[in-house]
Amino acid sequence: MTDPHFKKLRQAYGFDDVAIVPGDVTINPEQTDISLKFGDVTLDIPILASAMDGVTDVKSAIAMNKLGGLGVLNLEGVQTRYEDPDKVLDEIACAPPQEVTALLQKLYTAPIRDELAAERVRQIKKAGAVCAVSVAPANTKRLAPVVAEAGADILVVASTVTSARHISKSTRGLIFEELCKSMDIPVIVGNCVSYSACLSLIKTGIAGVLIGVGPGAACTSRSVLGIGVPQITATIDCAAARDTYYEETGRYVPIITDGGFHRGGDICKAFAAGADGVMLGSIFAQAAGAPGRGYHWGMANPHPALPRGTRIKVGTTGTLEQILFGPTSVTDGSQNLIGALRNTMGLCGAANIAEMHQAEMVIAPAIITEGKAWQFAQGQVKR
Repeated sequence: MTDPHFKKLRQAYGFDDVAIVPGDVTINPEQTDISLKFGDVTLDIPILASAMDGVTDVKSAIAMNKLGGLGVLNLEGVQTRYEDPDKVLDEIACAPPQEVTALLQKLYTAPIRDELAAERVRQIKKAGAVCAVSVAPANTKRLAPVVAEAGADILVVASTVTSARHISKSTRGLIFEELCKSMDIPVIVGNCVSYSACLSLIKTGIAGVLIGVGPGAACTSRSVLGIGVPQITATIDCAAARDTYYEETGRYVPIITDGGFHRGGDICKAFAAGADGVMLGSIFAQAAGAPGRGYHWGMANPHPALPRGTRIKVGTTGTLEQILFGPTSVTDGSQNLIGALRNTMGLCGAANIAEMHQAEMVIAPAIITEGKAWQFAQGQVKR
């Protein structure tokens, strides 16, 4: 008698479960092309800073773009609720751990002000930077026209999980096809983790998709809600959806792996898994001058009834430029992320991101600790 099966589970993989196989041909790292394009906007480096209050404010968004990447400003955070967000950020950073979640819930009850959303966009544009802003689906219809008129270059519509079709009591919810047609700027949507969800989103006409549910260092969605897919598997599945759509239509829609990164090797693995770009949070929260003052918290942390995040202390490890380009004296892979990406692409013989997608990967959960006994003994490698 065969055993009955109600549900079969497949194996899924995160960054620590896999390794990249070097190529048969190598390329000088400086000859690699790592640019990323959304509509008419081209970034020199395929790196986005998360739309989280501890990561991106007006100053850091400007600095990020001047270094070639893109900082995404959260339109539902303290930047658009308070005239003086720095005062509020100081209060959050100084709060005792046992009181910080209640404080965040209180601070985030202040209303979002349309005029502040427009003003933050104008501040970024005045500095000559590309302006990307993020809003949850529930507030998109209200805020999208406001920031578009103010001059925003990219609109990101994101929540813990976003689908192309949403069932609610609303007579007419947000319809991405209509949103894309009404906006003259690229629309990026997230987050999702599966082939079918990603393909459905891409078909609506959006310009990019964020991949990842709950992997972030400050996010607790996986423990609170039990949902999520490890980032390597999620990226591979969604990259397949992107490629399917491209083969059918000739339109290429980039996917951005969002969250769960600790070091340069993780970023390189995301690109080998099929990512066109990556979105980083806690890594940039560690930059000198980051709005979190050495702390980082998730977008769902201030939820009034079911917080799905926690404030974490990340400290300050270096400047934003050091984290992206070095020079660095640290050996843990947390700085010179672009150098790591270019070197890995060179070792894989990948001249551009599309070629990096073809790099071979193997299941190798022991690769981080293999032969590292001395580093264990000295506390340099964590299990």
